[in-house]
Amino acid sequence: MWSRAYVLLTFTALFWAGNAIVARAARELVPPVALAFWRWTIALAIILPFAWGHLRRDAPVIRANWKMLLVLGALGIGAFNTLLYTGLQETTALNAMLLQSGQPALILFLGAIFMGDRTTLRQIVGAAIALTGVLWIIARGNVDVLGTLSFNEGDLVIGLAVCFWAIYAVMLRHRPTIHPLSLFAVTLVIGIAEIAPFYALELSSDRHIVLQQESLLAIGYVSIFPSILAYLFFNRGVELIGSAGTGMYMNIMPIMGAGLAIVFLGEHLRGLRSRKGRSIVVAFDQILSNFRPDFFEGPAQATDDGIVAAHSMFCLRKVDDTQNAD
Repeated sequence: MWSRAYVLLTFTALFWAGNAIVARAARELVPPVALAFWRWTIALAIILPFAWGHLRRDAPVIRANWKMLLVLGALGIGAFNTLLYTGLQETTALNAMLLQSGQPALILFLGAIFMGDRTTLRQIVGAAIALTGVLWIIARGNVDVLGTLSFNEGDLVIGLAVCFWAIYAVMLRHRPTIHPLSLFAVTLVIGIAEIAPFYALELSSDRHIVLQQESLLAIGYVSIFPSILAYLFFNRGVELIGSAGTGMYMNIMPIMGAGLAIVFLGEHLRGLRSRKGRSIVVAFDQILSNFRPDFFEGPAQATDDGIVAAHSMFCLRKVDDTQNAD
């Protein structure tokens, strides 16, 4: 498996999509800043023994480039996930997936504007096609659905998180030449230091983790799968097929996230105009509802003012066929 890039990247996308799903599901058990703080603290504790030797060798370069590392840690570790988890307190995981689907195009735009990247027509067309494809699958071919979008405060917070991540991705090319584990460990330390004061404020407002099995499982998941395993798999994917191919393949993440939100959170897409299309979706929901674990059942439903996104990539062809028949 270690030599199969697309298998590794599929798991990477699945783990990262699961990050939003778990954060949304556990929002009443684990406050957002606490989830970000313990995610990165546990991840640091796991990788530090493996990174220690590299950190010692890279220490002179780290000291010489501390400003760049400070920015990378603050944006990529400190800001992005804290804002993502905060936004998911108010909006659905489907919304989060749709907003994140715009990241590749935004990264391309920021690189051209602020870094002077030469953006070719081929790159622009490629990014536009990729974004259009994601939106088409998420909307299941019904363009009218995209016209029903409305945004709440959670969506705006996640939008800000997406902007921070795009800036981080653009600046990452100027990272110092150090071992990847050194870079990961240093940015983790910086991000944790940034999150810590906000975690203290959250605790002072009497928001605490509800200590039960589900909350511990949520923290364990985000600490290991999207943090460590996805990081290793993603870097290996870049080694095997390059950064461009890896970046484009990661467009499957919002599609996977939409499917997971349907299965585990019971979130729904509204806006289908076809009666037959609606009936298929309802039937599909009934089938999927039989596979939802108890942990994910309950209040995590899509609200009318936050509904955007999708049902499932598997419904696309069926809904298109029924709409054409109507």
